[in-house]
Amino acid sequence: MTRSYRIHATEPTRTSRLDYARELNEEQRAVVTRGEGPALVIAGAGSGKTRTITWRVAWLIEQGVPPASILLMTFTNKAAREMLSRVDSLLGGSDASHRVMGGTFHHVGNVLLRRHADQIGFSKSFSILDPEDRNDLLQSVVGECSAGWAAPRGTPALASLADPVGQKDRVEFAGKDALTERRFPQASVIGGLISDAINRQKNFSDVLREQQPWFEPIAGLVQEVAVAFAKRKRERQLMDFDDLLLHWKTLLETNESVREQMRDRFRHVLVDEYQDTNKLQADIIDAIGAPSGNVMVVGDDCQSIYSFRGAHFANIMEFSSRYPGCSEHRLETNYRSTPEILNLANRVIEVNANQFPKVLRASRPSGDKPGLVPARDPKQQAEFVAQRILELRDQGTPLAEIAVLYRNHAHSLEVQVEMARRGIPFEVRSGLRFFERAHVKDVLCHLRIVSNPMDEVAWIRVVRLFPKIGTATAERIWRFVAGAADGAEITRRFADPSAEQDVVPAAARASWTRIRETWNRLSDPRVATRAAEQIAMIAAGDYADSLRSRFTDASSRLEDLERLASFAASYPDTGAFLAEVTLLTELADDDGGDPDPESKVTLSTVHRAKGLEWGAVFVIWSADGQFPSVWGQREEEGLEEERRLFYVATTRAKNELSLVYPVSDTKRDGRAIPYRPSRFLADLAAPVPYEWWKLEDDMEIPR
Repeated sequence: MTRSYRIHATEPTRTSRLDYARELNEEQRAVVTRGEGPALVIAGAGSGKTRTITWRVAWLIEQGVPPASILLMTFTNKAAREMLSRVDSLLGGSDASHRVMGGTFHHVGNVLLRRHADQIGFSKSFSILDPEDRNDLLQSVVGECSAGWAAPRGTPALASLADPVGQKDRVEFAGKDALTERRFPQASVIGGLISDAINRQKNFSDVLREQQPWFEPIAGLVQEVAVAFAKRKRERQLMDFDDLLLHWKTLLETNESVREQMRDRFRHVLVDEYQDTNKLQADIIDAIGAPSGNVMVVGDDCQSIYSFRGAHFANIMEFSSRYPGCSEHRLETNYRSTPEILNLANRVIEVNANQFPKVLRASRPSGDKPGLVPARDPKQQAEFVAQRILELRDQGTPLAEIAVLYRNHAHSLEVQVEMARRGIPFEVRSGLRFFERAHVKDVLCHLRIVSNPMDEVAWIRVVRLFPKIGTATAERIWRFVAGAADGAEITRRFADPSAEQDVVPAAARASWTRIRETWNRLSDPRVATRAAEQIAMIAAGDYADSLRSRFTDASSRLEDLERLASFAASYPDTGAFLAEVTLLTELADDDGGDPDPESKVTLSTVHRAKGLEWGAVFVIWSADGQFPSVWGQREEEGLEEERRLFYVATTRAKNELSLVYPVSDTKRDGRAIPYRPSRFLADLAAPVPYEWWKLEDDMEIPR
C-alpha cells in the first residue's frame, strides 16, 4: 500500500524595492499598506493625497495584485497618466501600470462600452459627440420641434433619457401662443438641463422647474426636444459625454453577464476626488465594486463645493453606511501652508455640523497671521491689492506665485481695472477678462449706439440679439439707421408706422417693436448720458430674457451687469465711461512687455482655484452677503457649502493670506451699501486667528 503525501509550494518571500517607512508619513502609510475591504480616506488640503493614491497602486502591484484588476478613477486623464507614470518610476521602470485601467469616468466608460455596446442596442463603432457637435445636433432638433409645433394637448414625458419614447406619464403644456411670447431656449441651455437630469438621476421636468422656472409656460416643448434629442442620438449611433455614463450604468443594471465580467475583472477600485462625484458616478462604482468590497475612495468632504455641477455631497458622507465594515482614515498633515493659515482654516470649517471632523497640522515653520483688510470701497480694495502685489514682487515673490480669488466673477471688475492701469500682467482663470465677456460687450454696444448713433458694429451686434433677426435683416436695419442725421432723427424714423414693413420681414415684426422701444428708452434725454441707469434698464428688459435663453449661467451674468452699473456710476457721463473702458481693455491686453507668459498674477473664482496653490493669496469681497452669497444663506445646507468654499480659498495660500473687503459700496442709484466682514470670520470667538490691517486713509472700521 502506498501513501501519497503532497509537498506544498511555499509562497516566495516578497521583497519590496520601496521604503514605505521613509517615504510616507504614518497617516499615508496606513492607507497605502492596508489590506482588503472598503476604505474611506478623508484627505485634508495639502496632505499629499495624490502621492498616497500613487503609492497605494504601487503597493498593490508589489503585493501581487494583477495590474489589470485595478480600476483607478480620476477627474482628469492627465491626473491618471501622471499617477501611473509615477507608479512605473516607483517600480523601477516597470510598465505594469500600463495594464491598470485608469482615467476619467467618461474615458473608462468609453473603453468598456466599445466592448459591450451591442448589448444595449448600439454599434461598437458608435461616435462620440464633442460639446460643439452636441450643441449643433441639439440645435437642429430644437429647430425641427419648434418649427413643427402643432400644439397637441399632451406629449410623452421624459420618464427616462435612456428610453426616450417612454410613455409612463403624459404632461399638459401651453401651445404656440406661449412660444411666441418668450424666447425659446438655445441648445446649450436645454443641453445643460439634460446633462443635469442625467448626472443627478432626476426627472427632466423637475430639473427644468427647479433651474429654469421662466420656461414653465413652454415646458412641454422643451421636454419634447429632450426626448427627440435622445432618440436622434440612438438612431444615429451617437453618444455624448453624459451618455457614456448613462449607458454604462444601463449596461450594468440590465445585463447580468456583463456586470459579473466587470466585477470579476476589477478587484480593486480606487476613486480620487470622491467628494466631487455625482449620483450617477457613485451608482456605477457601487455596481462594480460593492460585491468585492475592495473600494477605496479618497477625497475631502470639506472641499465639496460643486453641487451646482451636480456633485452629490451625500456620496462621501454616506459611503461608510453603503459599505459595511468600511475603515476610515484621515490625512491631516499639511505640507503647503504655514501654521497660522491652517489655524484660520481649521477655525472656519469647524463650525460646519455635517462633516468628518479633522484638524490640519502644518509641517512648515510659523509665518505671519492672515490679514483682515477693510477698505473704504471697492476702488480702494482694488488699489490695496494692486499695490501689495507690486510690493510682493519687489520682495521676491514671482507674479506667478500670487493669486486674487473671489466668490463671483463680477467681484473681479475693479481689480482688473486697477491692475490694467498699473501695468500688472494678469491671467483670468475664471473665464474671459471682464470687458471681453459676451454679455458685457452686448451691453456696452447698447450704450455705444446711443453715444454714437453711427457706430455700425454696435448696431449690428445689438439688433442681432433679438429673435428672428439674422445677418441680412440686421444689415437692412443698419442702413435704415445710417440714413439718419442724428439720434433724434432715428427716433422719428422708428416712429414711422410704415418703416417696419420696409425694413424687416413679417416674422421679425415683434423684434422690430422691441428694438424701437429699447432705443427710445436708452436715448431718452433723462438717461442718455447716465451709463449706470442705461445698464440697469438693459438688464431689466428684454436682454434678461435673451441671457436666459442663451446661457445656463444667466443669473451670474446678470450679477456682472449689476456690478458694471455700480462701476459706471462713478463716471460723469456715458461717453467718459465708454472711453475709459476702451482704454482699459487695451491696457489689459498689454502684458507690460514681460516676455514670460507665466509671469502673471492669477485671477480666479474659488471654484476654479481648487487643487491649486500660490505663495500669496488675496480673497477679495470677504464681506457678508458677498462671501457667503445671499442665496447661500437661505438654508443651512447652502451656508455650509459656502463655508467649505471659503475654506478652499484660504487653504490655497502657502505663505501669505489677505482677506479683503469694502466697508461700503455705492450703487448706481447713489445708495451706500454698508458691509461687515464675512460671517465666517466675524463669528469666530477670541482670540481671532487673523490680524486687522488699517489702511492709512481709511474711515473708522466697525468690528
